[in-house]
This record gives sequence, C-alpha cells and structure tokens, in this order.
Amino acid sequence: MDLKCLGIFLFVFVCAANFAETKELEKVDKLHIGVKFRPESCTQKSKKGDKLSMHYTGMLTDGSKFDSSLDRGTPFDFTLGAGQVIKGWDQGLTNMCIGEKRRLKIPSDLGYGDRGSPPKIPGGATLVFDVELLDIKGK
Repeated sequence: MDLKCLGIFLFVFVCAANFAETKELEKVDKLHIGVKFRPESCTQKSKKGDKLSMHYTGMLTDGSKFDSSLDRGTPFDFTLGAGQVIKGWDQGLTNMCIGEKRRLKIPSDLGYGDRGSPPKIPGGATLVFDVELLDIKGK
C-alpha cells in the first residue's frame, strides 16, 4: 500500500471514529439544562403549580425538528409540575425568569421512553428543546 492510500485510509478511519463518538455523545443519561439567555432583572421565577406560557422548538439529536410553537405562532400554556408535559419539562423549566431562554437535553426516560411518540419521535430518543418563558400566570 503506498503512502497516499494509507493517508486516505487513516483519514476515513479517523472521520468514522469521530462520527461514531459524536453520535454517542448526543445521547444523554440525565437532564441537561443550558441557559442561553437570562434577563438582568428577575422578579419572579417559575415554580411548581404556576401556569407557564412558553415558546419552544423540539428537535431530535440529529437536528430534525419534530414540533414548534413558533411555527404555529401560538405559545404553549401548561401548569408546571402537574404532569401535563413530559418529566424533562417539569424538571427543566423550574426557577426560570420571564424572558429566559434555555436549551434542554432530555434523556428518553424523562421524555417519551422506549415507545417514543410515532411517527416523529422514535423510541429511546434523546430530545432537545429550545424554550423561552413568555409569562408566569401563577396558580
């Protein structure tokens, strides 16, 4: 094997190994909460029992979007901690300020589990949500 072929082989091997490692890193085994924006002033934080108004975009780890309130132009309202949403949301949206933006990476067991939510969400899927808290309406 000449050096050129060896170089190409090594390049392909390294790329394939990096791709496999990246795919594995996309799976999470616990909830990850990333704050993308936090307002300077925060007079009220979300807590269990509050009715929240949110905008969100839900994606799989490959970046494919499965749902978005932004596309509909209508915020999503629900009561935090009441089991109206997946567990990853009930846990990941506490202590948020109005105007705050977060990225949630939600493991399957805090999302839709092994069954998924066909046809867009396969079983065992890690979910990624970009969320923005628009309003807290209280209990």
